Amino acid sequence: MKRFLWIVAVLSLLTACHRNKGNADAYGNFEATEIIVSSENNGRLLEFSVEEGQTYQAGEVVGCIDTLQLCLQLKQLEASIKAVMARRPDSKSQIQVLKKQLETLEKERARVENLVQANAATAKQLDDIVAQINITKSQMAATESTLSIQSQSLSEEVEALRFQKMQLEASIATCRIKAPITGTVLKKYIEPNELAFQGKPLFKIADLTNMFIKVYVSEDMLSSLRLNQEVTINLDTSGDISKQAKKNKRKNKRKDNEPTKQFTGKICWISPKAEFTPKMIQTKNERVNLVYAVKVSFINDGSAKIGMPGDVIFK
Repeated sequence: MKRFLWIVAVLSLLTACHRNKGNADAYGNFEATEIIVSSENNGRLLEFSVEEGQTYQAGEVVGCIDTLQLCLQLKQLEASIKAVMARRPDSKSQIQVLKKQLETLEKERARVENLVQANAATAKQLDDIVAQINITKSQMAATESTLSIQSQSLSEEVEALRFQKMQLEASIATCRIKAPITGTVLKKYIEPNELAFQGKPLFKIADLTNMFIKVYVSEDMLSSLRLNQEVTINLDTSGDISKQAKKNKRKNKRKDNEPTKQFTGKICWISPKAEFTPKMIQTKNERVNLVYAVKVSFINDGSAKIGMPGDVIFK
């Protein structure tokens, strides 16, 4: 318990000293949302206009994978659908034939009934006609049921083929490689005419306009931070920025005459749990301290680059 109180006291003292000297409240590196675009199909890359450092708009087509095999499969499915449709029974014609037979038998029964009343025909002749009428009606009902089942089965078969067709059409559509976001290409992994297979990375793109910086703060500073809080972000603009940034990280202070560029950002995320100070941020002795990660988003004018060091002053 005493050791914990001692650590908190030291952190508070360090924070107070930093603020009294006008130094930044937290340090970190600039980051951006990076997306690796991978191939969704197999085939030769016919076209690929992606170039590293170029900016592309969301939805812009930047390449195309060979769709010959998929198109042939699509044609085959369309032919299969037509063949199944051709097997559909002509229900109307078959039922119409039975209806005509039934009408003829009904007329014959009426004629025989008149003959029986006139004692010109026997009752057996009438019974035979009635039996034929009942048989014809049964045949009509059975035919209608059979034709209905056949039609339903063929319709389901056609529906299954149509779903396969939709899948192929979707696969053909994904052969057109598009930029998922408006951003700048950071890395290109493949060249035109190379073989692309499903899951193979094609290029990496990042939004370099809407960037953020991830910093770490101590527990005593956490209570004064809130989401959407405006903060000031400082970016080194000196000539040897990487060397100076490393020096700043070691000393945790900034020279008054060091040239900087400022951005106004907002806190977009505060970690709900503590973690040990990252190795690349603090010295070995300070890595045992618990800190909270905080992300600050801002609009980049092109000055900030991924991986550049920076610092944050909480207002």
